[in-house]
Amino acid sequence: MRVDLPTPSSALAIGAHPDDIEFECGGALAKWGEAGAEIHFLVCTDGSKGTWDVDADLDGLVARRRTEQAEAARRIAPHAQVHFLDAVDGELDNTVRKRSEVARVIRQTAPDIVLGHDPWRRWRMHPDHRNAGWLTVDGVVAARDPHYHREHLADGLSHHRPSALLLFECEEPDHVEQIEPRHLDAKVAALMAHESQFETTMHIVGDPSGEQAAAFRERTWGEARAHGRLAGVSFGEAFRVMDPAS
Repeated sequence: MRVDLPTPSSALAIGAHPDDIEFECGGALAKWGEAGAEIHFLVCTDGSKGTWDVDADLDGLVARRRTEQAEAARRIAPHAQVHFLDAVDGELDNTVRKRSEVARVIRQTAPDIVLGHDPWRRWRMHPDHRNAGWLTVDGVVAARDPHYHREHLADGLSHHRPSALLLFECEEPDHVEQIEPRHLDAKVAALMAHESQFETTMHIVGDPSGEQAAAFRERTWGEARAHGRLAGVSFGEAFRVMDPAS
């Protein structure tokens, strides 16, 4: 089990929905942002299925989730930038067109490290998580090689190869990014910016400063402890490392 990559100059995290990135790698992004890295979020879908209210105003929900995502990113790293693919929630597909969009963002942001869902995870239910994972892996391959998506040349974009691809939600992690309590605090604060998801994702009903919110915070810290134990550190986030040159 390896611990800690060198601090990147730039990192791009790719998530299926608003809040996925914060759940899976918010601590690592907070750590790198604190150290001066440029932090980018790429959110693939609009989050329009993220409610149990059958009468919800879905256009209003989409707008709200964009605002929440911007605030959450700010809490992770004050100058973080958020990019959106705007696929309909639940309808993200792994197509050449979508791969081009992901590769374009990779070429625009030129990250040292890309992070995303592990598409090989078994028995995964949500199609957006599977397809966001494939788009991440396929997008890195496309972005690194000069003859993929040559339409990007018209916008002055050239190929870019990250130094590492970190997959989260993985079954067989081989790498842990060690994080400190202050990074966990930033992660929890970012997740709490997603107020529209309190009931459905965080199981917080009613007072957001009450017992249910405290239980959510403790669950988040408990996961960080469990990931840290994989590498013998106090707190961490676990990943599978992929070599973008392979």
